[in-house]
Amino acid sequence: MRALLQRVSRAQVIVDGNTIGEIGLGLLIFIGIGKLDDETTCRKLASKIARLRIFDDEQGKMNRSLLDVTGSALVVSQFTLYADTQHGLRPSFSQACEPSRAESLYQRFVDELRYLGITVQTGKFGARMDVDLINSGPVTILLEEQ
Repeated sequence: MRALLQRVSRAQVIVDGNTIGEIGLGLLIFIGIGKLDDETTCRKLASKIARLRIFDDEQGKMNRSLLDVTGSALVVSQFTLYADTQHGLRPSFSQACEPSRAESLYQRFVDELRYLGITVQTGKFGARMDVDLINSGPVTILLEEQ
């Protein structure tokens, strides 16, 4: 499972001209689900993200987690995180999980974040989405959990 985290002061997802998810301070999480991922992977990655110390403390040092700052998460499915560009100019997505199973694991990941006490908004799985954000820092981190 791959996650691209962006620390944001605000973010929103728009589908067909309508805002369907919106947060203030927190993390925009683009989540890609691979063929080998399962519920354990969801739990491990959600726990790591919730506790990852990437928010500033009083001295301006990245020393506080999403839980510490009572931030929110906006989770957006992003199978393109599994793009393989090793051969040619057209990405292959052969390592991405098939959509029906991926959607179930995507929801499980969201549920795991909520279980940890994070307020979560989401995009719409499989939809074309516009994502609007203000990246704070900027801070962008790529995580992978297996």
